[in-house]
Amino acid sequence: MAGCHEHELMLLTKAERRYAMTGGVVSLAGIAVFVGLAALALLLSSGTSSIVPAVTDPYIIRVLRFTLMQAVLSTVLSIAFAIPVAQALARQPHFWGRIWIIRLMAVPMGLPVLIGALGLIGIWGRQGILNSLLAAFGMAEPVSIYGLGGILLAHVFFNMPLACRLMLAGLERVPAEYWLMASGLGMRPLAIFRFIEWPVLRSIIPGIAGLIFILCATSFTLVLTLGGGPAATTIEVAIYQSLRFDFDPGRAVALSLLQIVLTALILGVLALLPTAGDEGETAGRGIKRPDGRLPGARFVDSGLLFVAVLFLGLPLMSVLVAGLRSNLYKLMTEPVFWQSTATSLAIALLAAILSLALSLMLVRARHAISLQAERQANVRTLSALMGGASSLVLLVPPIVLATGWFMALRTVGDVTTYAPLLIVAINALMSLPFVMRVLEPAYVIHQRRTQKLAASLGISGWARLRLVDGPGLRTPLLTALSFAMALSLGDLGAVALFGSDSFITLPWLVYSRMGSYRTNDADGLALILGMVCLLLTIAGTMGQPRREAALHG
Repeated sequence: MAGCHEHELMLLTKAERRYAMTGGVVSLAGIAVFVGLAALALLLSSGTSSIVPAVTDPYIIRVLRFTLMQAVLSTVLSIAFAIPVAQALARQPHFWGRIWIIRLMAVPMGLPVLIGALGLIGIWGRQGILNSLLAAFGMAEPVSIYGLGGILLAHVFFNMPLACRLMLAGLERVPAEYWLMASGLGMRPLAIFRFIEWPVLRSIIPGIAGLIFILCATSFTLVLTLGGGPAATTIEVAIYQSLRFDFDPGRAVALSLLQIVLTALILGVLALLPTAGDEGETAGRGIKRPDGRLPGARFVDSGLLFVAVLFLGLPLMSVLVAGLRSNLYKLMTEPVFWQSTATSLAIALLAAILSLALSLMLVRARHAISLQAERQANVRTLSALMGGASSLVLLVPPIVLATGWFMALRTVGDVTTYAPLLIVAINALMSLPFVMRVLEPAYVIHQRRTQKLAASLGISGWARLRLVDGPGLRTPLLTALSFAMALSLGDLGAVALFGSDSFITLPWLVYSRMGSYRTNDADGLALILGMVCLLLTIAGTMGQPRREAALHG
Protein backbone atom coordinates (compact mmCIF):
# COMPACT_ATOMS: atom_id res chain seq x y z
CA MET A 1 0.00 0.00 0.00
CA ALA A 2 2.84 2.35 0.85
CA GLY A 3 4.48 1.57 -2.48
CA CYS A 4 1.26 2.45 -4.26
CA HIS A 5 1.12 5.77 -2.44
CA GLU A 6 4.73 6.47 -3.31
CA HIS A 7 4.03 5.73 -6.97
CA GLU A 8 1.09 8.17 -6.98
CA LEU A 9 3.24 10.85 -5.38
CA MET A 10 5.97 10.40 -8.01
CA LEU A 11 3.58 11.33 -10.80
CA LEU A 12 4.69 14.88 -10.03
CA THR A 13 8.21 15.85 -9.06
CA LYS A 14 8.74 17.79 -5.84
CA ALA A 15 9.46 20.93 -7.87
CA GLU A 16 6.31 20.50 -9.96
CA ARG A 17 4.20 19.94 -6.86
CA ARG A 18 5.75 22.97 -5.15
CA TYR A 19 5.18 25.23 -8.16
CA ALA A 20 1.60 23.97 -8.56
CA MET A 21 0.72 24.56 -4.91
CA THR A 22 2.43 27.97 -4.85
CA GLY A 23 0.58 29.06 -7.98
CA GLY A 24 -2.75 27.91 -6.59
CA VAL A 25 -2.23 29.68 -3.26
CA VAL A 26 -1.09 32.90 -4.98
CA SER A 27 -4.08 32.79 -7.32
CA LEU A 28 -6.52 32.15 -4.48
CA ALA A 29 -4.95 34.91 -2.38
CA GLY A 30 -5.09 37.37 -5.27
CA ILE A 31 -8.77 36.72 -5.88
CA ALA A 32 -9.59 36.89 -2.17
CA VAL A 33 -7.67 40.14 -1.70
CA PHE A 34 -9.25 41.82 -4.72
CA VAL A 35 -12.78 40.86 -3.70
CA GLY A 36 -12.11 41.35 0.02
CA LEU A 37 -10.72 44.86 -0.39
CA ALA A 38 -13.80 45.86 -2.40
CA ALA A 39 -16.10 44.46 0.29
CA LEU A 40 -14.03 46.10 3.04
CA ALA A 41 -14.18 49.45 1.25
CA LEU A 42 -17.96 49.16 1.14
CA LEU A 43 -18.09 48.49 4.88
CA LEU A 44 -15.66 51.26 5.83
CA SER A 45 -16.88 53.96 3.46
CA SER A 46 -20.15 54.45 5.31
CA GLY A 47 -20.82 53.90 9.01
CA THR A 48 -23.54 51.65 10.35
CA SER A 49 -25.51 54.68 11.47
CA SER A 50 -25.99 55.76 7.86
CA ILE A 51 -26.39 52.27 6.39
CA VAL A 52 -29.23 51.09 8.62
CA PRO A 53 -31.58 53.99 7.74
CA ALA A 54 -30.70 53.53 4.05
CA VAL A 55 -31.60 49.83 4.13
CA THR A 56 -34.96 50.66 5.71
CA ASP A 57 -35.58 53.40 3.17
CA PRO A 58 -38.91 52.82 1.31
CA TYR A 59 -37.16 53.29 -2.03
CA ILE A 60 -34.62 50.54 -1.31
CA ILE A 61 -37.34 48.23 -0.02
CA ARG A 62 -39.26 48.85 -3.24
CA VAL A 63 -36.15 48.12 -5.32
CA LEU A 64 -35.55 44.87 -3.38
CA ARG A 65 -39.16 43.83 -3.85
CA PHE A 66 -39.01 44.48 -7.60
CA THR A 67 -35.67 42.64 -7.91
CA LEU A 68 -37.09 39.51 -6.31
CA MET A 69 -40.44 39.75 -8.12
CA GLN A 70 -38.96 40.05 -11.61
CA ALA A 71 -36.45 37.27 -10.87
CA VAL A 72 -39.22 34.91 -9.70
CA LEU A 73 -41.49 35.72 -12.65
CA SER A 74 -38.63 35.46 -15.16
CA THR A 75 -37.61 32.07 -13.74
CA VAL A 76 -41.16 30.69 -13.80
CA LEU A 77 -41.77 31.88 -17.37
CA SER A 78 -38.41 30.59 -18.65
CA ILE A 79 -38.98 27.15 -17.11
CA ALA A 80 -42.63 27.01 -18.23
CA PHE A 81 -41.77 27.79 -21.87
CA ALA A 82 -38.64 25.60 -21.91
CA ILE A 83 -40.45 22.40 -20.87
CA PRO A 84 -42.68 21.99 -23.97
CA VAL A 85 -39.89 23.05 -26.33
CA ALA A 86 -37.45 20.56 -24.76
CA GLN A 87 -40.13 17.85 -24.98
CA ALA A 88 -40.70 18.62 -28.65
CA LEU A 89 -36.98 18.39 -29.44
CA ALA A 90 -36.68 15.16 -27.46
CA ARG A 91 -39.74 13.60 -29.16
CA GLN A 92 -38.51 14.46 -32.67
CA PRO A 93 -34.88 13.31 -32.95
CA HIS A 94 -35.15 13.27 -36.77
CA PHE A 95 -36.94 16.60 -37.15
CA TRP A 96 -35.71 18.55 -40.19
CA GLY A 97 -33.34 21.31 -39.04
CA ARG A 98 -33.27 20.05 -35.45
CA ILE A 99 -29.51 20.50 -35.08
CA TRP A 100 -29.82 24.11 -36.30
CA ILE A 101 -32.59 24.81 -33.78
CA ILE A 102 -30.33 23.54 -31.00
CA ARG A 103 -27.49 25.70 -32.33
CA LEU A 104 -29.83 28.69 -32.50
CA MET A 105 -30.54 28.20 -28.80
CA ALA A 106 -26.82 28.58 -28.11
CA VAL A 107 -26.67 32.00 -29.79
CA PRO A 108 -28.26 34.05 -26.95
CA MET A 109 -25.70 32.57 -24.53
CA GLY A 110 -22.83 33.90 -26.66
CA LEU A 111 -24.49 37.20 -27.54
CA PRO A 112 -23.80 40.41 -25.58
CA VAL A 113 -26.86 41.25 -23.51
CA LEU A 114 -27.02 44.76 -24.95
CA ILE A 115 -27.24 43.38 -28.50
CA GLY A 116 -30.07 41.04 -27.54
CA ALA A 117 -31.92 43.97 -25.97
CA LEU A 118 -31.58 45.96 -29.19
CA GLY A 119 -32.93 43.02 -31.18
CA LEU A 120 -35.95 42.74 -28.88
CA ILE A 121 -36.59 46.48 -29.22
CA GLY A 122 -36.52 46.02 -33.00
CA ILE A 123 -39.35 43.48 -32.74
CA TRP A 124 -41.34 44.62 -29.70
CA GLY A 125 -40.40 48.32 -29.46
CA ARG A 126 -42.42 51.41 -30.33
CA GLN A 127 -41.29 51.25 -33.98
CA GLY A 128 -40.91 47.48 -33.94
CA ILE A 129 -42.40 44.92 -36.29
CA LEU A 130 -45.12 43.76 -33.89
CA ASN A 131 -46.43 47.23 -33.08
CA SER A 132 -46.29 48.19 -36.75
CA LEU A 133 -48.46 45.19 -37.63
CA LEU A 134 -50.90 45.92 -34.81
CA ALA A 135 -51.03 49.58 -35.80
CA ALA A 136 -52.09 48.49 -39.28
CA PHE A 137 -55.19 47.00 -37.64
CA GLY A 138 -55.98 50.26 -35.85
CA MET A 139 -54.26 49.52 -32.52
CA ALA A 140 -51.88 52.30 -31.47
CA GLU A 141 -48.78 50.96 -29.65
CA PRO A 142 -50.53 48.19 -27.72
CA VAL A 143 -47.26 46.52 -26.68
CA SER A 144 -44.53 48.22 -24.62
CA ILE A 145 -41.04 46.77 -24.41
CA TYR A 146 -40.15 48.97 -21.45
CA GLY A 147 -40.90 48.25 -17.81
CA LEU A 148 -41.61 44.91 -16.16
CA GLY A 149 -43.04 43.34 -19.32
CA GLY A 150 -39.92 44.10 -21.34
CA ILE A 151 -37.60 42.84 -18.60
CA LEU A 152 -39.50 39.55 -18.38
CA LEU A 153 -39.52 39.18 -22.16
CA ALA A 154 -35.77 39.77 -22.37
CA HIS A 155 -34.99 37.38 -19.52
CA VAL A 156 -37.07 34.65 -21.17
CA PHE A 157 -35.25 35.33 -24.47
CA PHE A 158 -31.86 34.73 -22.82
CA ASN A 159 -32.73 32.06 -20.24
CA MET A 160 -35.36 29.89 -21.91
CA PRO A 161 -32.81 28.48 -24.42
CA LEU A 162 -30.41 27.70 -21.56
CA ALA A 163 -33.14 25.87 -19.63
CA CYS A 164 -34.27 24.07 -22.76
CA ARG A 165 -30.79 22.77 -23.60
CA LEU A 166 -30.25 21.51 -20.05
CA MET A 167 -33.67 19.83 -19.98
CA LEU A 168 -33.07 18.27 -23.41
CA ALA A 169 -29.77 16.82 -22.17
CA GLY A 170 -31.62 15.26 -19.24
CA LEU A 171 -34.40 13.81 -21.40
CA GLU A 172 -31.90 12.35 -23.85
CA ARG A 173 -30.21 10.47 -20.99
CA VAL A 174 -33.38 8.47 -20.31
CA PRO A 175 -32.49 4.79 -20.92
CA ALA A 176 -33.79 3.26 -24.14
CA GLU A 177 -35.38 0.45 -22.11
CA TYR A 178 -37.86 2.95 -20.65
CA TRP A 179 -39.15 3.78 -24.13
CA LEU A 180 -39.26 0.10 -25.09
CA MET A 181 -41.39 -0.59 -22.03
CA ALA A 182 -43.61 2.43 -22.74
CA SER A 183 -44.17 1.18 -26.29
CA GLY A 184 -44.94 -2.33 -25.07
CA LEU A 185 -47.48 -1.01 -22.56
CA GLY A 186 -49.08 1.30 -25.12
CA MET A 187 -48.58 4.36 -22.93
CA ARG A 188 -50.20 7.57 -24.15
CA PRO A 189 -48.33 10.93 -24.20
CA LEU A 190 -49.85 12.06 -20.90
CA ALA A 191 -48.78 8.84 -19.16
CA ILE A 192 -45.29 9.09 -20.69
CA PHE A 193 -44.94 12.61 -19.34
CA ARG A 194 -46.20 11.59 -15.91
CA PHE A 195 -44.15 8.43 -15.41
CA ILE A 196 -41.00 8.98 -17.52
CA GLU A 197 -40.38 12.61 -18.43
CA TRP A 198 -41.59 14.39 -15.31
CA PRO A 199 -39.41 12.39 -12.84
CA VAL A 200 -36.36 13.39 -14.94
CA LEU A 201 -37.41 17.03 -15.25
CA ARG A 202 -38.37 17.23 -11.58
CA SER A 203 -34.84 16.24 -10.57
CA ILE A 204 -33.10 18.89 -12.70
CA ILE A 205 -35.60 21.79 -12.66
CA PRO A 206 -34.59 23.02 -9.15
CA GLY A 207 -30.96 23.45 -10.22
CA ILE A 208 -31.92 25.07 -13.52
CA ALA A 209 -34.41 27.39 -11.80
CA GLY A 210 -31.81 28.39 -9.21
CA LEU A 211 -29.27 29.22 -11.91
CA ILE A 212 -31.80 31.31 -13.86
CA PHE A 213 -33.00 33.03 -10.68
CA ILE A 214 -29.53 34.23 -9.73
CA LEU A 215 -28.89 35.40 -13.30
CA CYS A 216 -32.12 37.42 -13.23
CA ALA A 217 -31.60 38.72 -9.68
CA THR A 218 -28.17 40.08 -10.66
CA SER A 219 -29.30 41.35 -14.06
CA PHE A 220 -27.88 44.77 -14.91
CA THR A 221 -27.68 45.58 -18.61
CA LEU A 222 -31.19 44.37 -19.49
CA VAL A 223 -32.82 46.30 -16.66
CA LEU A 224 -30.71 49.38 -17.41
CA THR A 225 -31.83 49.27 -21.05
CA LEU A 226 -35.45 48.17 -20.67
CA GLY A 227 -36.31 49.16 -17.09
CA GLY A 228 -38.24 52.25 -17.99
CA GLY A 229 -37.77 54.29 -14.81
CA PRO A 230 -37.72 54.09 -10.99
CA ALA A 231 -40.72 51.74 -10.94
CA ALA A 232 -38.69 49.03 -12.72
CA THR A 233 -35.24 49.12 -11.11
CA THR A 234 -33.19 46.27 -9.67
CA ILE A 235 -30.56 46.56 -6.94
CA GLU A 236 -27.62 46.63 -9.36
CA VAL A 237 -29.17 49.35 -11.52
CA ALA A 238 -30.00 51.34 -8.38
CA ILE A 239 -26.31 51.08 -7.34
CA TYR A 240 -25.28 52.46 -10.72
CA GLN A 241 -27.80 55.29 -10.54
CA SER A 242 -26.78 56.19 -6.99
CA LEU A 243 -23.15 56.71 -8.03
CA ARG A 244 -23.47 57.82 -11.65
CA PHE A 245 -26.36 60.27 -11.40
CA ASP A 246 -27.23 61.01 -7.76
CA PHE A 247 -23.72 60.55 -6.33
CA ASP A 248 -25.13 59.19 -3.11
CA PRO A 249 -22.31 56.94 -1.79
CA GLY A 250 -24.26 55.99 1.34
CA ARG A 251 -27.15 54.60 -0.67
CA ALA A 252 -24.76 52.87 -3.11
CA VAL A 253 -22.94 51.19 -0.21
CA ALA A 254 -26.21 50.09 1.42
CA LEU A 255 -27.48 48.68 -1.87
CA SER A 256 -24.16 46.90 -2.52
CA LEU A 257 -24.21 45.24 0.89
CA LEU A 258 -27.85 44.29 0.34
CA GLN A 259 -26.89 42.73 -3.01
CA ILE A 260 -24.12 40.69 -1.35
CA VAL A 261 -26.53 39.42 1.30
CA LEU A 262 -29.14 38.57 -1.34
CA THR A 263 -26.71 36.65 -3.58
CA ALA A 264 -25.25 34.87 -0.55
CA LEU A 265 -28.72 33.67 0.43
CA ILE A 266 -29.46 32.55 -3.14
CA LEU A 267 -26.14 30.66 -3.40
CA GLY A 268 -26.83 29.06 -0.02
CA VAL A 269 -30.21 27.81 -1.22
CA LEU A 270 -28.66 26.57 -4.47
CA ALA A 271 -26.12 24.55 -2.48
CA LEU A 272 -28.99 22.75 -0.72
CA LEU A 273 -30.84 21.83 -3.92
CA PRO A 274 -30.69 18.14 -4.90
CA THR A 275 -28.61 17.10 -7.88
CA ALA A 276 -29.91 14.91 -10.65
CA GLY A 277 -29.68 11.24 -9.79
CA ASP A 278 -28.50 8.30 -11.84
CA GLU A 279 -30.97 7.42 -14.57
CA GLY A 280 -30.21 3.74 -14.18
CA GLU A 281 -28.34 1.16 -16.20
CA THR A 282 -29.05 0.79 -19.87
CA ALA A 283 -28.07 -1.73 -22.48
CA GLY A 284 -27.27 1.07 -24.94
CA ARG A 285 -30.14 0.45 -27.36
CA GLY A 286 -31.17 3.21 -29.78
CA ILE A 287 -33.98 5.42 -28.51
CA LYS A 288 -37.37 4.94 -30.24
CA ARG A 289 -40.00 7.03 -28.51
CA PRO A 290 -43.57 5.84 -29.13
CA ASP A 291 -45.10 9.31 -28.57
CA GLY A 292 -43.08 11.12 -31.24
CA ARG A 293 -44.44 9.15 -34.20
CA LEU A 294 -48.09 10.07 -33.69
CA PRO A 295 -49.40 12.47 -36.41
CA GLY A 296 -50.88 14.80 -33.80
CA ALA A 297 -47.63 14.90 -31.85
CA ARG A 298 -45.63 15.75 -34.95
CA PHE A 299 -48.01 18.60 -35.79
CA VAL A 300 -47.93 20.03 -32.25
CA ASP A 301 -44.16 19.64 -31.94
CA SER A 302 -43.62 21.33 -35.31
CA GLY A 303 -45.79 24.25 -34.20
CA LEU A 304 -43.92 24.60 -30.90
CA LEU A 305 -40.52 24.54 -32.58
CA PHE A 306 -41.67 27.03 -35.22
CA VAL A 307 -42.81 29.48 -32.52
CA ALA A 308 -39.53 29.00 -30.60
CA VAL A 309 -37.51 29.69 -33.74
CA LEU A 310 -39.50 32.86 -34.41
CA PHE A 311 -39.14 34.03 -30.82
CA LEU A 312 -35.36 33.56 -30.86
CA GLY A 313 -34.63 34.23 -34.51
CA LEU A 314 -36.60 37.41 -35.20
CA PRO A 315 -34.66 39.62 -32.75
CA LEU A 316 -31.40 38.30 -34.20
CA MET A 317 -32.61 39.04 -37.73
CA SER A 318 -33.70 42.49 -36.53
CA VAL A 319 -30.15 43.22 -35.33
CA LEU A 320 -28.74 42.04 -38.67
CA VAL A 321 -31.19 44.01 -40.84
CA ALA A 322 -31.03 47.20 -38.77
CA GLY A 323 -27.25 47.02 -38.66
CA LEU A 324 -26.96 46.62 -42.43
CA ARG A 325 -29.30 49.60 -42.93
CA SER A 326 -26.97 51.86 -40.98
CA ASN A 327 -24.03 53.63 -42.54
CA LEU A 328 -21.38 51.13 -41.54
CA TYR A 329 -18.69 52.84 -43.61
CA LYS A 330 -19.30 56.16 -41.85
CA LEU A 331 -19.25 54.48 -38.44
CA MET A 332 -16.00 52.65 -39.19
CA THR A 333 -14.28 55.86 -40.30
CA GLU A 334 -15.02 57.66 -37.04
CA PRO A 335 -12.00 57.91 -34.70
CA VAL A 336 -14.20 57.12 -31.68
CA PHE A 337 -15.08 53.75 -33.23
CA TRP A 338 -11.45 52.67 -33.55
CA GLN A 339 -10.64 54.09 -30.13
CA SER A 340 -13.47 52.16 -28.47
CA THR A 341 -12.75 49.00 -30.48
CA ALA A 342 -9.05 49.05 -29.59
CA THR A 343 -9.92 49.65 -25.91
CA SER A 344 -12.47 46.82 -25.90
CA LEU A 345 -10.16 44.33 -27.61
CA ALA A 346 -7.23 45.20 -25.33
CA ILE A 347 -9.38 44.82 -22.20
CA ALA A 348 -10.94 41.58 -23.50
CA LEU A 349 -7.57 40.02 -24.36
CA LEU A 350 -5.91 41.02 -21.08
CA ALA A 351 -8.94 39.91 -19.03
CA ALA A 352 -9.08 36.57 -20.86
CA ILE A 353 -5.35 35.93 -20.36
CA LEU A 354 -5.61 36.84 -16.66
CA SER A 355 -8.66 34.61 -16.23
CA LEU A 356 -6.87 31.78 -18.02
CA ALA A 357 -3.76 32.16 -15.85
CA LEU A 358 -5.76 32.21 -12.61
CA SER A 359 -7.78 29.18 -13.68
CA LEU A 360 -4.72 27.17 -14.70
CA MET A 361 -2.98 27.83 -11.39
CA LEU A 362 -6.09 26.82 -9.43
CA VAL A 363 -6.66 23.70 -11.55
CA ARG A 364 -3.02 22.58 -11.32
CA ALA A 365 -2.99 23.03 -7.56
CA ARG A 366 -6.26 21.09 -7.11
CA HIS A 367 -4.87 18.29 -9.28
CA ALA A 368 -1.64 18.17 -7.25
CA ILE A 369 -3.69 17.92 -4.05
CA SER A 370 -5.81 15.12 -5.54
CA LEU A 371 -2.67 13.04 -6.11
CA GLN A 372 -1.77 13.06 -2.42
CA ALA A 373 -2.63 9.72 -0.88
CA GLU A 374 -3.32 11.10 2.59
CA ARG A 375 -5.00 14.49 2.49
CA GLN A 376 -5.30 16.29 5.78
CA ALA A 377 -8.33 18.39 6.64
CA ASN A 378 -6.54 21.66 5.97
CA VAL A 379 -5.39 20.47 2.52
CA ARG A 380 -8.92 19.35 1.63
CA THR A 381 -10.23 22.73 2.79
CA LEU A 382 -7.63 24.49 0.63
CA SER A 383 -8.71 22.46 -2.40
CA ALA A 384 -12.37 23.30 -1.74
CA LEU A 385 -11.52 26.99 -1.41
CA MET A 386 -9.67 26.91 -4.72
CA GLY A 387 -12.64 25.22 -6.36
CA GLY A 388 -15.02 27.80 -4.94
CA ALA A 389 -12.83 30.81 -5.78
CA SER A 390 -14.50 31.21 -9.15
CA SER A 391 -17.89 31.55 -7.43
CA LEU A 392 -16.84 34.70 -5.56
CA VAL A 393 -17.92 36.77 -8.56
CA LEU A 394 -21.41 35.34 -8.08
CA LEU A 395 -21.36 36.38 -4.42
CA VAL A 396 -20.01 39.86 -5.22
CA PRO A 397 -21.29 40.76 -8.73
CA PRO A 398 -19.22 42.99 -11.08
CA ILE A 399 -21.17 46.18 -10.39
CA VAL A 400 -20.71 45.66 -6.62
CA LEU A 401 -16.97 45.02 -7.09
CA ALA A 402 -16.74 48.17 -9.18
CA THR A 403 -18.60 50.13 -6.50
CA GLY A 404 -16.27 48.89 -3.77
CA TRP A 405 -13.15 49.85 -5.70
CA PHE A 406 -14.75 53.17 -6.69
CA MET A 407 -15.24 53.95 -2.99
CA ALA A 408 -11.69 52.80 -2.15
CA LEU A 409 -9.93 54.78 -4.89
CA ARG A 410 -11.89 58.03 -4.92
CA THR A 411 -9.86 59.25 -1.93
CA VAL A 412 -6.59 58.44 -3.74
CA GLY A 413 -7.24 60.43 -6.92
CA ASP A 414 -9.13 60.35 -10.19
CA VAL A 415 -10.88 56.96 -10.33
CA THR A 416 -10.92 56.94 -14.15
CA THR A 417 -7.11 56.70 -14.07
CA TYR A 418 -7.40 53.21 -12.64
CA ALA A 419 -10.49 52.26 -14.67
CA PRO A 420 -8.78 50.10 -17.34
CA LEU A 421 -6.92 47.97 -14.77
CA LEU A 422 -10.03 47.57 -12.62
CA ILE A 423 -12.20 46.55 -15.57
CA VAL A 424 -9.60 44.01 -16.72
CA ALA A 425 -9.53 42.46 -13.24
CA ILE A 426 -13.32 42.51 -12.82
CA ASN A 427 -13.93 41.02 -16.27
CA ALA A 428 -11.32 38.33 -15.58
CA LEU A 429 -13.19 37.32 -12.41
CA MET A 430 -16.49 37.45 -14.29
CA SER A 431 -15.13 34.94 -16.82
CA LEU A 432 -13.52 32.71 -14.21
CA PRO A 433 -16.50 30.34 -13.59
CA PHE A 434 -16.84 29.61 -17.32
CA VAL A 435 -13.10 29.19 -17.88
CA MET A 436 -12.83 26.83 -14.90
CA ARG A 437 -15.74 24.73 -16.20
CA VAL A 438 -13.96 24.33 -19.54
CA LEU A 439 -10.41 23.81 -18.28
CA GLU A 440 -10.73 21.60 -15.21
CA PRO A 441 -12.42 18.56 -16.82
CA ALA A 442 -10.09 18.78 -19.83
CA TYR A 443 -7.01 19.07 -17.58
CA VAL A 444 -8.02 16.11 -15.41
CA ILE A 445 -8.69 13.89 -18.44
CA HIS A 446 -5.41 14.93 -20.06
CA GLN A 447 -3.41 14.15 -16.93
CA ARG A 448 -5.06 10.74 -16.55
CA ARG A 449 -4.00 9.90 -20.09
CA THR A 450 -0.43 11.24 -20.00
CA GLN A 451 0.93 11.66 -16.47
CA LYS A 452 2.00 8.03 -15.89
CA LEU A 453 3.80 7.79 -19.23
CA ALA A 454 5.45 11.19 -18.73
CA ALA A 455 6.58 10.21 -15.22
CA SER A 456 7.95 6.86 -16.41
CA LEU A 457 9.94 8.62 -19.18
CA GLY A 458 11.21 11.28 -16.77
CA ILE A 459 9.60 14.12 -18.71
CA SER A 460 8.97 17.07 -16.39
CA GLY A 461 9.16 20.84 -16.13
CA TRP A 462 9.39 22.84 -19.34
CA ALA A 463 9.94 19.71 -21.43
CA ARG A 464 6.62 18.31 -20.23
CA LEU A 465 4.87 21.62 -20.89
CA ARG A 466 6.32 21.86 -24.40
CA LEU A 467 5.96 18.23 -25.48
CA VAL A 468 2.93 16.93 -23.55
CA ASP A 469 0.73 19.49 -21.82
CA GLY A 470 0.96 22.25 -24.43
CA PRO A 471 -0.21 20.18 -27.45
CA GLY A 472 -2.71 18.19 -25.38
CA LEU A 473 -4.41 21.23 -23.83
CA ARG A 474 -4.19 23.60 -26.79
CA THR A 475 -7.83 23.16 -27.83
CA PRO A 476 -9.47 23.67 -24.40
CA LEU A 477 -7.14 26.60 -23.72
CA LEU A 478 -8.15 28.30 -26.96
CA THR A 479 -11.81 27.51 -26.22
CA ALA A 480 -11.59 29.08 -22.77
CA LEU A 481 -9.67 32.08 -24.12
CA SER A 482 -12.23 32.78 -26.85
CA PHE A 483 -15.20 32.43 -24.45
CA ALA A 484 -13.55 34.73 -21.90
CA MET A 485 -12.79 37.31 -24.61
CA ALA A 486 -16.37 37.21 -25.89
CA LEU A 487 -17.78 37.66 -22.37
CA SER A 488 -15.47 40.57 -21.62
CA LEU A 489 -15.91 42.21 -25.01
CA GLY A 490 -19.69 42.41 -24.68
CA ASP A 491 -19.86 43.38 -21.01
CA LEU A 492 -21.36 46.71 -19.93
CA GLY A 493 -21.37 46.15 -16.15
CA ALA A 494 -18.18 47.68 -14.77
CA VAL A 495 -17.70 49.93 -17.82
CA ALA A 496 -21.04 51.64 -17.12
CA LEU A 497 -19.65 52.97 -13.84
CA PHE A 498 -16.24 54.10 -15.13
CA GLY A 499 -17.07 55.01 -18.75
CA SER A 500 -16.29 58.60 -19.80
CA ASP A 501 -15.38 60.64 -22.87
CA SER A 502 -11.76 59.63 -22.42
CA PHE A 503 -12.47 55.96 -21.68
CA ILE A 504 -14.91 54.37 -24.11
CA THR A 505 -15.50 50.72 -24.93
CA LEU A 506 -17.62 49.41 -27.79
CA PRO A 507 -20.60 48.38 -25.57
CA TRP A 508 -20.45 51.77 -23.83
CA LEU A 509 -20.42 53.51 -27.23
CA VAL A 510 -23.50 51.50 -28.31
CA TYR A 511 -25.32 52.39 -25.08
CA SER A 512 -24.40 56.08 -25.30
CA ARG A 513 -25.63 56.27 -28.91
CA MET A 514 -28.91 54.68 -27.78
CA GLY A 515 -29.19 57.23 -24.98
CA SER A 516 -28.68 60.13 -27.40
CA TYR A 517 -31.36 58.69 -29.75
CA ARG A 518 -28.85 57.94 -32.53
CA THR A 519 -30.46 54.56 -33.05
CA ASN A 520 -29.06 54.00 -36.56
CA ASP A 521 -25.53 54.35 -35.25
CA ALA A 522 -26.34 52.10 -32.30
CA ASP A 523 -27.74 49.44 -34.65
CA GLY A 524 -24.61 49.46 -36.82
CA LEU A 525 -22.25 49.33 -33.85
CA ALA A 526 -24.35 46.57 -32.29
CA LEU A 527 -24.05 44.47 -35.45
CA ILE A 528 -20.26 44.84 -35.46
CA LEU A 529 -19.98 44.00 -31.76
CA GLY A 530 -22.36 41.05 -32.06
CA MET A 531 -20.50 39.60 -35.05
CA VAL A 532 -17.14 39.84 -33.29
CA CYS A 533 -18.49 38.13 -30.16
CA LEU A 534 -20.21 35.39 -32.17
CA LEU A 535 -17.05 34.77 -34.20
CA LEU A 536 -15.11 34.39 -30.96
CA THR A 537 -17.75 31.98 -29.63
CA ILE A 538 -17.72 29.95 -32.88
CA ALA A 539 -13.91 29.86 -32.80
CA GLY A 540 -14.13 28.49 -29.28
CA THR A 541 -16.47 25.67 -30.32
CA MET A 542 -14.32 24.48 -33.23
CA GLY A 543 -13.04 21.03 -32.39
CA GLN A 544 -15.27 20.88 -29.31
CA PRO A 545 -18.34 18.88 -30.37
CA ARG A 546 -19.22 18.17 -26.74
CA ARG A 547 -18.82 21.72 -25.43
CA GLU A 548 -22.17 21.59 -23.70
CA ALA A 549 -21.06 18.64 -21.59
CA ALA A 550 -18.00 20.56 -20.46
CA LEU A 551 -19.90 23.73 -19.69
CA HIS A 552 -22.87 22.20 -17.93
CA GLY A 553 -20.99 19.47 -16.15
